[in-house]
This record gives sequence, structure tokens and C-alpha cells, in this order.
Amino acid sequence: MQHLHQHYIAGQWSSPERPRLVDLINPATETVFATFAPGDGDDIDRAVCSARQALKAYAQTTRQERLDILRSIVDGYQRRMDDLVDAVMLEMGAPLTLARERQVPAGLLHLQQSIQALESYSFDTLHGSTLITREPIGVCGLITPWNWPLLQIACKVGPALAAGCTMILKSSECAPASASIFAEILHEAGVPPGVFNLVQGDGPTVGQALASHPGVDMVSFTGSTHAGILVAQATAGTVKRVHQKLGGKSPNILLDDTSFAAAVSHGAYACFANSGQSCNAPTRLLVPAGRQQEAARIAKRVAEDLVVDQPGSPATALGPVANKAQFTRVQNLIASGLREGATLIAGGLGRPAHLHRGYYVRPTVFADVHNRMAIAQEEIFGPVLSILPYESESEAIEKANDTSFGLSSYVTSADPEHARRIARQMRAGMVHLNGASSDPAAPFGGYKQSGNRRERGVFGLEEFLEIKSIFGYNQT
Repeated sequence: MQHLHQHYIAGQWSSPERPRLVDLINPATETVFATFAPGDGDDIDRAVCSARQALKAYAQTTRQERLDILRSIVDGYQRRMDDLVDAVMLEMGAPLTLARERQVPAGLLHLQQSIQALESYSFDTLHGSTLITREPIGVCGLITPWNWPLLQIACKVGPALAAGCTMILKSSECAPASASIFAEILHEAGVPPGVFNLVQGDGPTVGQALASHPGVDMVSFTGSTHAGILVAQATAGTVKRVHQKLGGKSPNILLDDTSFAAAVSHGAYACFANSGQSCNAPTRLLVPAGRQQEAARIAKRVAEDLVVDQPGSPATALGPVANKAQFTRVQNLIASGLREGATLIAGGLGRPAHLHRGYYVRPTVFADVHNRMAIAQEEIFGPVLSILPYESESEAIEKANDTSFGLSSYVTSADPEHARRIARQMRAGMVHLNGASSDPAAPFGGYKQSGNRRERGVFGLEEFLEIKSIFGYNQT
């Protein structure tokens, strides 16, 4: 964490134009564990200038040169994994097991996916006498969130480097430590000066300056839908490409023919994982009305069996939510569920009884939830599961799609073909059938207010490319 008081611009660490220090709070203890120095618009100006100066040379690099850079980054990332684990435990309260087995490896996985996509990608195709070529879009502003900090950084930086773009990263002000280590890795890997720049800071100051800057050709943003709207508004004056991956409120439909013991347990664990702080978490469990009590009993057992405790314990399944603002939001939405008449099955307001400090949330299950309740419509981003009963399959599909979001969805049935038919009717960018995991090479993104464009694999690479038609290229 040696560079938390500096930005990384033009291949060097430098202090902000107007230095000031902000406390970083450990969400597990509510104590200060470090300070960092946020930037401002002048720091963004310096970073954009650096990226523009580096663009001409880097955009002309060969596939092999970019592959060599990415492989060197992967090697450096693997050497620094213990440091990255420590960082995400401190800054977002990720339990040791989650940090070591999922949070940090996720960043490595998606750097490796960028290598695989670049190895075989065809930048040029002939269509008759016309050459259709894909070229780097230019200077990219990358804005990432705190909930999966390394995954999101890798899903943007990896394909941007593979495409031949230069970039300015603004990581979340809640997770600057892991971003600083990531920048150190790129520096040690020999990324040319100006190709990658890091400016730390908050959204209203640094994010706004980056999104509105006329020297930025594209903004890739991951975060809340509300913040995504502000980013889109900031970019409008310069008509740049805007790539957004926003919030979710994912439905999980269980059909009557499925094994509830397995399916409800799987869905509840997936909802609670990462303390509920995943945009694609299956937070709405739709079950046949006659089996709601059965589902509630199973979900209650899952919630009450989870070990919620200090992140450093290997036995801990759930740590705190990442910050005070998020803790307050989750508590307010649990309170709204109680006010609006949902039946509390497990959890509820306040911390677990054995924890007196830290932003810990009790894993919470509500039943008898209907679609007009706030807990059925708003992205809570905490370990809160809502059970919605349905009377017919058509009603289940209607309820599942009755949301402003459309990121992910889940369908479970003993009949795979039946599940496939329902998947076709989901208004979401992704559907998981019968507990299937995500495919890291498949496109990740959503419909409606869950954003636009896609990340990961070849699809993520193509987001950083412009398409050019050269007519009469193939003369015969």
C-alpha cells in the first residue's frame, strides 16, 4: 500500500495536484487502516494527456507484443496474490476464504481470458472487395466498483490492453488499495508509460471529470444504475461510446418438479455469497405458492447456519458489507420489508448478536413478498433473500420480468427442455439453468436498466474496438 498517496501517470508515481488525505475504514472493525490521497480534474487532465501521447505508438503494436505484455502482467499478478488478498480483506471485509479462492483469482482468470481472446481474434475480414477491419477505439476511461474490485479492473484493463487502447482507471474510492497494487503489477510488467494510468478518487469529482473529458474516446463503467445515469449524462456532450454494466435484481424460478432441498439451498447460498454484494445474485426466489413454507424452512436453515464473523477466520462465510453507507441502506430496506408486510423468516435488523462493531448484516429471509414491495424491486446489495409465491408458470415468468433490471436470471426444473423454454422468455442478459455456473468467456451484461454492451472474452475485447470499412481493398 506504499502508493496510496500517489497516482500512477505516464509510467511514474506522482502526488495529486492538490494533496489531501482521506481515511480508509476497515468495515470489519470500523477503524482506520490507512489513508489515501484522492485526485481531481487536474490529475485527470494529466492522465488523459499521458494516454493520448501514448496512444499512437501503442495502437500500432503487434498482436505478439500485446500478448507478451499481458502474459507478463499475469506472471506479476500471480506473484502478488497474497498482497491482493490482504488488500481486499482490509478494504471491503472479504473473508479470507472468499478473498483467496474467489475475489483475487477472479482477476487472474479474466486477465487470462483476455490473452485467450487476443490469441485467435481476427481483426481483419474480407467481404467481397471490402476489408472490414477493427481498430482500437482510443483513450478509455475505466470506472470500477468496490464489490469485486479485481475482477472488474481485469475485465476492463485486460481487453483494453489487448485491443491496443490506452486508458485511465478510476477505481472505487472504497477499494483503492487493491487498485494501487494492480498498478504496481503493470509497472513491473513493463507496460509502456502512458498506456495505463491510475487516478484515485470519488465519482462526483474524478469520475465526472473523466467521463466528461473531451480527450477520452470511451467510458466503461460498472456500478449502480443511478451512478450509470450520471455517467451517461456526463458523456453526452462529447458523444463518446459509453459501456455500462449496472445493477440487478435477479429472479430465481423453481418449478414444482425440482428438488427443493438442493435448489433452495443453492439459491440461498448464491444470494448470500460476498455478503449479498453481487449484481447478479439471485435475490428473488420464485416458488409455487403451495411450497412456499417448504422453501422458507430450507432458506432459514441456510441463513442461520452461515458463519458471520471476522474476515480473518477461515471458518467465516460472510464478512461485513463494505462500508457504512451500504450498511445503512441494507438496514433501511430490511425495515421497509417489515413495514410493507413481508413475513420475516430469518435475520432482520441489526448485527448478529455476537458482533458489536463492524458493518455486519444478519443473513435475512423474507416470505410472502409481492412485486410492489421495495425489497422485491430495489437492488439491496446485502444478504437479503425475498421469497415470492406464484400460482402458475405464466405468473412466475411475469413476476420474474416485472422489474426495471435485466442482468441475470435463474431457472431450475427436473426437465431440462422445460427450463430451456422458460429461459427463452427471460428478459435478462444471462440465464443460469439448473444451477449452472457462469462461463468466463461468455458475454456478461444485461437488458433494461442493468446496462448496455458486454464484458468478458471476445465480447469484452470487441467493446474496445472501432469498425472500419475499406472499400475496393481487394482489387481483382
